[in-house]
Amino acid sequence: MEAFLISALAVAIGEFGDKTQLLAMMLAARLKQPLPIVLGIAVATLANHTLAGLAGAWVRQHVAGAYLRWLLAGSFFAVALWALKPDTSDEDEHPGSGRLGAFAVTVFAFFLAEIGDKTQIATVVLAARFDDLVAVVAGTTLGMLVADVPAVLLGHVVSQRVPFHALRWFAAALFALMGVAVIFAPGFD
Repeated sequence: MEAFLISALAVAIGEFGDKTQLLAMMLAARLKQPLPIVLGIAVATLANHTLAGLAGAWVRQHVAGAYLRWLLAGSFFAVALWALKPDTSDEDEHPGSGRLGAFAVTVFAFFLAEIGDKTQIATVVLAARFDDLVAVVAGTTLGMLVADVPAVLLGHVVSQRVPFHALRWFAAALFALMGVAVIFAPGFD
């Protein structure tokens, strides 16, 4: 349960102001089909974070405990610094609906946008930290949905009222705290 809750919280907070949240708002404004967009986000995130979780599980199994502790701590600190950098949405990198439906466009755009994104990297790190791949992937997917579903449903209103700057600092502090916790956590040697 710890892996699930920490994963969900970390990604939900880390996702605020992220490019994929901006993508969710853009798709909602452009396609005006909330349910297929939300389902597309869920499918793309589940697929992307499953791959990231498998990578993290591989790291956990193949990197010695003493090195893993410092690799994970450093990764959390790097994600904390990354969380401070605001993301922007680039209209040219997101496909229009064309002949694809809103669901297919969302799956494609979200899967690609998540590659190398801080929430994907956080998923790798969390899966390397916790020995419960299903809980981590379920938690990170839920965290993504917690942040992105309101963006789809209330996109314009949310973007004007949520203090993304403060949320980025909060997310950075959370990831840094997780890095410190890893340094002092038992079970790595």
